[in-house]
Amino acid sequence: METSVDNKPGPAIALQAVSVNLRKREVLQDITCDIPAGRITAVIGPNGAGKTTLLLAVLGLIPHSGRISFPACGEHPPRIGYVPQRLELDRGLPCTVQDLFALSLKSGPHWLRLKEPTRRRIRENLERVGAGKLEKRFLGKLSGGELQRVMLALALEGTPDILLLDEPTAGVDAPGEQMFCDILADLQKERNLTVVLISHDLSVVSNHAEQVICLNKTVRCSGGLSVLSEENLLKTYGLHIQIYPHTHGPHCRPPLEISRDELLERDGKE
Repeated sequence: METSVDNKPGPAIALQAVSVNLRKREVLQDITCDIPAGRITAVIGPNGAGKTTLLLAVLGLIPHSGRISFPACGEHPPRIGYVPQRLELDRGLPCTVQDLFALSLKSGPHWLRLKEPTRRRIRENLERVGAGKLEKRFLGKLSGGELQRVMLALALEGTPDILLLDEPTAGVDAPGEQMFCDILADLQKERNLTVVLISHDLSVVSNHAEQVICLNKTVRCSGGLSVLSEENLLKTYGLHIQIYPHTHGPHCRPPLEISRDELLERDGKE
């Protein structure tokens, strides 16, 4: 496992011997690692590896043993923004993007008319993620990419120290995924955010993350992008991994992808 050197930022999140048991089943076992401040850290691993559970433990939403601390925040509790993998909603619900923000921002009765400062705040938050024109749109009419940008804008409300993203581009088409990742990268640099990103897309990881945690119940390896070797991916996924270099722009690094043939062969056996 790689370690930080002196000129690298200290940990925003420190996990020490963290384990989670749900319904008498061990989901995470003895997780010990540091997540550096001011960087994008990707968490990768197969389905059922405990990636979402790890985020929920950091959020304090599920019981766990071990210790989770936030050294970069000192004595103050961290402000954490969270974008779930999907927002379960009734597509026929007459709720606009503005209504969703109002539920989060308003302290008074929600049937009262929004004041102009609140409207302006909502508009500014949406414009920050390229979603300014979506303010009056119904949630059920948004595309997957549009909805995820709205959720990102909502997560950024209150200027969080840490942003947790659970497969934010799952089910989003390629152009929407690219737009979301570019916006996220710009925001991270602008605000020096600590970002923890769960993703199954290793091209997204290799293009946007600086640190990687390979997780399968426990930490298989962690460190810089150099840990994305065939050997480490084999340890993590239990599958043969092949490397397919490609470039989709000036900032792309050669990504690594799980062999399609291997996935098809595995699916056929299940």
